[in-house]
Amino acid sequence: MIPPGIEGNLKHVLSGGIGSEWMPFEKKKDFTNAFIIHNGRILLGFKKRGFGKDKYNGFGGKVEEGETSLQAAVRELEEEAGITAPLEHAGTLLFLSEGIDVAFEIEIYRAEEYTGTVAETDEMRPEWFHLPSNTSSGPADWSSIPFDQMWDTDRYWLPYLVSKTKFAGRADFRQEGDVWTLHKWWFGVTDV
Repeated sequence: MIPPGIEGNLKHVLSGGIGSEWMPFEKKKDFTNAFIIHNGRILLGFKKRGFGKDKYNGFGGKVEEGETSLQAAVRELEEEAGITAPLEHAGTLLFLSEGIDVAFEIEIYRAEEYTGTVAETDEMRPEWFHLPSNTSSGPADWSSIPFDQMWDTDRYWLPYLVSKTKFAGRADFRQEGDVWTLHKWWFGVTDV
């Protein structure tokens, strides 16, 4: 079954974790994350401060009042990497953490072209990583991607982002100090 908070005509691809109940939440907070895939490489940013510090991720953040998620993604990409791109929606993620009644709904975007010069900012250090030549291969074949320095769920959905397969997923985390541990997860792809 599709977990609470996830919508769409989705085909289950993988799930796991502990327990049968999903964490409850009362409301969602909107975020974005944008990725550039160009010439067999993916642009990731090393987070230098704030939430997700010391992890590689796409470029994104909160959707401000009056913005669409696409407008926010374009703005964040320019603020964090110094570039603009014709972003396309690729997927939706819902993240929850124990003790927080707000779910983070993250709209994921991708582009294959960009304009401007990729530049380091106060918040992010952009870095290109080579993708496998066969992007339909499993995450174990993606040795150049720094999954050990990314969110635990990224290894599950990043191949769908790269292969242009629309996806959605949910992950419930437990937080102990500054460590976020993946507790329960579900991912699906658009069943068209």
